[in-house]
Amino acid sequence: QVQLVESGGGLVQVGGSLTLSCAASGLTFSSYAMGWFRQAPGKERECVAAFNWSGASTYYTDSVKGRFTISRDNAKNTLYLQMNSLKPEDTAVYYCAAVYGRLAVPKREYEYKYWGQGTQVTVSS
Repeated sequence: QVQLVESGGGLVQVGGSLTLSCAASGLTFSSYAMGWFRQAPGKERECVAAFNWSGASTYYTDSVKGRFTISRDNAKNTLYLQMNSLKPEDTAVYYCAAVYGRLAVPKREYEYKYWGQGTQVTVSS
């Protein structure tokens, strides 16, 4: 059974940092494209950052470029999102997602097959 479990969310002050983790099981981690999405109240779920299947190509949405870093540890079957210089606009539920082998970086919600349950990130001033 494929399972993705996020952790690391919480409350942080503006300008602070937070690292999210996504532990994957039931899949060959290195063969999957992986991504981080977020959804704030009243807004569409958007792709924050993602890898293609090999991890050679990455994508970041404009609003987080230079502040967030996506990484993966294949030995630990874990995906990470390092978030720095956090802003109130970053407040959302963050989800990790996976889909088998994609050469192009998947950026759309419908492209992903497996999802975690989400972890809440709240940035306060």
